[in-house]
Formats: sequence, structure tokens, C-alpha cells
Amino acid sequence: MTRGGGSSSQHDSVSDAIEDRAEDYAKRLDSSELAEIDSRNDLDIVIEALLDDSELLVRGRYSNKLRFGPLYEQASNVGPDDEPWRIRKPLIAGLIAAEVEFRGPLRLSPTQNALLAGQFETLAAALARAELPAHAVRAWTGAMELYRRAHNSDAEDRCGLELARVRRATLAPGWKRGVSTTADLLCGYGYRPFRLLGWVVAQIALCTGIAVLLAGSKPLADVVYLGVLTFLNPLDPNNVTGMEPQAKVLFAVEACLGAVSMSVFFALLVRRWFRL
Repeated sequence: MTRGGGSSSQHDSVSDAIEDRAEDYAKRLDSSELAEIDSRNDLDIVIEALLDDSELLVRGRYSNKLRFGPLYEQASNVGPDDEPWRIRKPLIAGLIAAEVEFRGPLRLSPTQNALLAGQFETLAAALARAELPAHAVRAWTGAMELYRRAHNSDAEDRCGLELARVRRATLAPGWKRGVSTTADLLCGYGYRPFRLLGWVVAQIALCTGIAVLLAGSKPLADVVYLGVLTFLNPLDPNNVTGMEPQAKVLFAVEACLGAVSMSVFFALLVRRWFRL
């Protein structure tokens, strides 16, 4: 059996070329000759060279199947306990094959688009587990684009969230990664807007608890009422008469937090519901 496992010699030669280039590329990654974060240009060169192959114009007998199915199957058979050098070659070969199929000269059918989007997702998850986040970014991006073409909003959002998370893994430790992590925790990079409501409850509880300690002569029930109301609407100066200055500052800060949090929540909600 030939490595490509295809239905024609042309099919085999393209698959073999992908495997050969993937093997060389993986060796360079394993030897640290090529840094993973800086490898994207090199991968583009490999893909562009394959796209120039005229044999890509040969369509397989079964037009609704993916052209490089055997390469995707090899990538999906990678085990979590395999050595890194054994994992990387089939995964990179699968990624190159998916990119070539996606960007190749032949138009894919809707069925092929759906199959290829699934392959991109599978490859992306495996590449992230193999500590190749920059390559996983490419795979998630391909999956998102294919789902967008198919108007599959839920799948597009799912891939968008994973894409944002794997991009964070490509960042060096520092404030940028910290900001990215915060965006994930607060609202799932905008793909999980209802997560913000949990933070709203936490902010109200925290501010109200502090206000109780600073309320002075104000009755407890009034302070709790003001603590909840302030988050949605700034207080009138008469409402804070008799309170400590620190309490007045606290309620002013809470009002600002409420305005920002609710504005962001509704903006994300509108985007999600109406796909702006």
C-alpha cells in the first residue's frame, strides 16, 4: 500500500509530497532549528509550493469525500502517550493537507466543507495538546472560516472561543496574557456574555458588603437597597446623607462599574443574538 492510500497514482504523489514535507518540517521543529511561534512563514512556503502542483486539479472519483482522507486518519490516530516526534509529523501532515484542500484550485462541495471543518477542529485540538499553539491557531481559523461560509453560527462561535484561547497560549507571560485571561474569565472573549452576570452579582455583593461597614448611622436595610440600586443607577446626593465619605466614594465607583459592565453585557448580547 502506498503512503497516500488514494484511488489514483496522482492522488498518491500529492499525499506523498505532503508527508515528505511534513516530515522535514517536523524534524526542524523537534531540533529547535525552527521556533514554533516563528514557523508560520515557513509553513506558508510549504503550502504554497504544494498549491502550485497541477495534479491538484485531478478530482477523486467520490467528489463528496475529502481528497486526503488517509492523512487525516493518521492524524486522528495519534495517541496522547506517543513521543513528541511521533505526534508532530502526522499532525503537521494533516494540517498541511487540510490547508491545501481548503485553498486548492477545486471548489469544495457543501458536504466537503462540513467534513473539512470537522477535520480542522480535530487537528486544532490535537495540535494544542501537542504544544503547537501557533499551528492550532491556523487550524481553528480554517474551521471558523468554513463554518462562516456554511452560516453555522454556533459552530463558528465555538471555534472562535477556542481560537482566542489558543492564541493566548502563543503569548509570552506578561500583561498581555493577563488581559487575555481576564477577558476569558469575564465573558469568554465575548462568546459567553451571560458569564458577565455572575461577575455583576459578585460586584454588587462586594460593594454592598463594604458599604455596610462604612454606612455610619444608615439602617442596614437602606444600605443594602442602595448597594443594589447604585449598580444600575447612580445615587442622588440626598441618598448618601449621613454616610462616611468613603461610602460615598464607594457608591460612585460602583455606579461606574455598573455602567461599564451592563453596557458591555448588552453589546455582547446584541452581537450574539443578531450576529452583528
